[in-house]
Amino acid sequence: MAGIDSTINVLQAGIKAEYLRQQTIAGNIANMQTPGYRSLDIKFEDMLAKAIKSGSNPQDIEPELYSPNTTPIKHNGNDVSFESEVGRMVENSLKHKTYVKLLNKKFQQVEQAIQTP
Repeated sequence: MAGIDSTINVLQAGIKAEYLRQQTIAGNIANMQTPGYRSLDIKFEDMLAKAIKSGSNPQDIEPELYSPNTTPIKHNGNDVSFESEVGRMVENSLKHKTYVKLLNKKFQQVEQAIQTP
């Protein structure tokens, strides 16, 4: 049962992180005309890998907000690129859907195991 629990914990942590990332992307887009605003992202994937490697519970991971500072700064000091943010939003949505589908599949497997005589 520990394997099932750990898989579910990883998937739930991923869903939580992708939800936070989606909010962060929306905030970036909302502030794309705000002078001096720098785009934000979250750190999660590396933290998840470390948690899995160390055997700690992925549910305990708190994704961290950070400013990647990788895009060019416009004349008003803002670095939000609408095209980049939309691309990240699409990628994030696909990750989120994948986590949800995998979690659903895991629950179906558990249900099937319970119902099998």
